[in-house]
Amino acid sequence: MDMLHLFRREKKTSDVPAFSLAEYEPVIRASICTGERVACMRSLNTGKLHEVMLIRSDADLEEFCKTYGMQKSDIKTVY
Repeated sequence: MDMLHLFRREKKTSDVPAFSLAEYEPVIRASICTGERVACMRSLNTGKLHEVMLIRSDADLEEFCKTYGMQKSDIKTVY
């Protein structure tokens, strides 16, 4: 076994679940108490939230928008 292979980092693969914007709407679930924000996709049929990622900064929000091809103005905030 090659020694370099032991210490080389594997490339991260994106395990982002696929959501159809025809069936799901993007929302930010925000906590009134702690201020924690989580990017979610809400089912239009059932209203169930599927957590996608934790939003710690504006860069995280931009990444969420870029991943799903939407604008920040398209995202609603629910408490």
